[in-house]
Formats: sequence, structure tokens, C-alpha cells
Amino acid sequence: MARNDLKGKVVLIAGGAKNLGGLLSRNLAAKGAKVVIHYNSDSTKTEAEKTLADITNVGGEAILFQADLTDVKNISKLFDVAIKKFGGIDIAINTVGKVLKKSFTETTEEEYDSMSDINAKVAYFFIQEAGKKLNDNGKISTIVTSLLAAFTGYYSTYAGAKAPVEHFTRAASKEFGSRGISVTAVAPGPMDTPFFYGQESEEAVAYHKQASDLGGLTDIKDIAPLVEFLITEGWWITGQTIFANGGYTTR
Repeated sequence: MARNDLKGKVVLIAGGAKNLGGLLSRNLAAKGAKVVIHYNSDSTKTEAEKTLADITNVGGEAILFQADLTDVKNISKLFDVAIKKFGGIDIAINTVGKVLKKSFTETTEEEYDSMSDINAKVAYFFIQEAGKKLNDNGKISTIVTSLLAAFTGYYSTYAGAKAPVEHFTRAASKEFGSRGISVTAVAPGPMDTPFFYGQESEEAVAYHKQASDLGGLTDIKDIAPLVEFLITEGWWITGQTIFANGGYTTR
């Protein structure tokens, strides 16, 4: 099967029920992939079921799996369920994340632990499990943030907890490359989703909209094709973090 052909490939998407993850689930299924859609909690169940229905109603194939991935054994279960259902996994995409905008001096230990668990720990063990269980010539991609290239305050735990994923990506690419597995991270700018607005004031939203050279917030429809490219024709790109933000920031 060609590397750039999604037909019949098995794609596992952590956080695949809504926003960018939901769009990826639907788009990849429409191109013939079998999709394993993970979602975290009952609050996302309705959206997960809608995404599943959108896929199956047009003849696609997908399943749902609910779990809190900060409990690492659930990551292992997620991969095992996918393999049991479809016989293997070709592509693993992690869109899971949590944002907190708060001053350094007011952040609590509980908040720090939660941000670290969701943004760094889940990413580490997701990549680890993918390295153990993906088919040869597989693809791994993680969503991070363009704040990794920003010089700003108030996002110490968000950007700080996403930052290790860059090294996880580099290390995994070295270790998994002998099996033909490419490993990437994608760093969008502020995305026009509820994930973003819950943390921002009207003034901050206005700033972020004008901060990109191309104007406006990042649209998930502009990020999904990039992820799709990296897991198909772009397989030769590995160990890299790709910044996609309309000129919002760069290194």
C-alpha cells in the first residue's frame, strides 16, 4: 500500500471527537481510513457520537473510545482496542491539550500538575505506545502550540508543558526511524475554537486576531490539511515541529 494512500489505513486520534480532532476524524474517514476516535469525558460524548454518525452515515468506518488518558494504562487500552477491532494501527495523532492563562505567581500546584499531566505526560506515553504498537512505516503526529516560539507571559504552564513534546518528537524519530515511522509535531497559532475563547478576554482576542500577518485566528481547516500531509506525502519530514500560524510568530 502506498505511503500516501489513506484507503484502508487505521488512524487513531486522541481527542478525535471535536474541534481539530473531529475535523481530522471526518476528513480522514472520507478518504478511506478506518478511524478510532478517542474522547475524554461524558461532557464530550454527544459531540463524539455526532462525529461517529457523520462518518458512518456516509459509509465510513469508525469506533469510539472514552477514557482519561492521564491514567497511562488507558493509553495502552486505547491502542489495544484499536488493534483488536481493526488488526493494527498505521497512524496515531494526538490532539489532546488543555490551556491555562494565568500569572506565574498565582498558579497553584494542582493547576501545574494538571497541565503537565494533560499536555506533557499524555503526549509522552501516547508516543511511547505508538512506538510499541504501530505498524512499520507508521506515522505519529502531536498537536502543540505556536506559543513555543513566543516570548510572552501568562501561559507558563501551557507553553511550558507543551515544550517537552518537541524533544519527545525528536527522540522518538531517532528511535523509531529504523522501522520507517515518522514523528512530527504541529504548532498552530491561536485557533478559532471554544478551546481558545474560554481563556481570553475580548481585548486579548482582538490582539490575537491582528497579530498574524495573514489576519485573524488560525482556522482548523488550515491545520487539518497540514496534518494530513505529514501522515501521507510528507512522511519524509520527521523529528520536526511545524509552525502554522499565518505569521503569528516564528523562531
